[in-house]
Amino acid sequence: MAKKLTVSASPHVRSNETTTGIMLDVIIALVPALVMSVVYFGLRALLLTAVTVCSAVLAEYVSRKVMKRSGTLGDLSAVVTGIILAFNLPSTLPFWMAAIGSVVAIVVVKQMFGGIGQNFVNPAMTARIILMVSFPTAMAQWVAPFTNSWDAVTTATPMATLASVQGGDVSAVASELPSLAEMLLGRHGGSMGEVCSIALICGGIYLILRKVISPVIPLTFIGTVAVCMLVAGGGNLEFVAYQLLGGGLMLGAFFMATDYATSPINTKGKIVFGIGCGLITSVIRIFGALPEGVSFSIILMNILVPHIENMTRPKPFGAVKEKKEKKEAKA
Repeated sequence: MAKKLTVSASPHVRSNETTTGIMLDVIIALVPALVMSVVYFGLRALLLTAVTVCSAVLAEYVSRKVMKRSGTLGDLSAVVTGIILAFNLPSTLPFWMAAIGSVVAIVVVKQMFGGIGQNFVNPAMTARIILMVSFPTAMAQWVAPFTNSWDAVTTATPMATLASVQGGDVSAVASELPSLAEMLLGRHGGSMGEVCSIALICGGIYLILRKVISPVIPLTFIGTVAVCMLVAGGGNLEFVAYQLLGGGLMLGAFFMATDYATSPINTKGKIVFGIGCGLITSVIRIFGALPEGVSFSIILMNILVPHIENMTRPKPFGAVKEKKEKKEAKA
């Protein structure tokens, strides 16, 4: 019997890894931050996450049926999108708004472009930005940890306080800021997934050790922000520490900027991507009207990924650079 030759697109890599396995690792890595969000914001944080996850799963199921495509719920990507979206929302956000965010992320950003791996921007990030534009008041209702998220008094986030700092002089607003230890542990106002930096760092390290993500993008992203803030803060290391531990930097660097579909493949591209995210985040934080810029930086760099990959594409082995032929001027 003649053997069949299977022809498929590159890369031709054999691996035991599956999409489901990778997504399961991401879910495991997000669990510590989810636990801490429930500890700080109560049962409502868990319910909000359940709403975004269930809405994302339902939106994927219905959209695939309507588009007459095979089911993809088993790959768990919709679950990951739902959790990450919840992490970008305040725990006080009305459930129906969170559900709209999930539908936008799955249907508009993901399925309308072909499904998993074919979206050109991060679904959860795009949904968050759309919710910020559509419901700005509800998306800015931050509450302090250990308060009633069902009917709580809002509080300023560390990033909002730092936005008023001139020249990196943190001492001027020291009474309004939590300590660096509290920033690391997450005892401050913010979205569900940005408060506990140590939980996010642990999750990121887990993904790196499992080789789910490369450390290149997180390190260049965080490192670029650190350098920019060191310059902007006049060498004030305390100011730099607050900038690194505040906002969505850790969540964005480890869990969103590293998305396979929306980030470069090769190492040089990853470096350029990470530096770009860090620069845009820093510019928005220092000069922009918004105190945070992680979401916008990742989306903007997602759009530039095709160009980054073209510029950093490795040279094929044995390829000879074509020389331009000089045309002789006719006499």
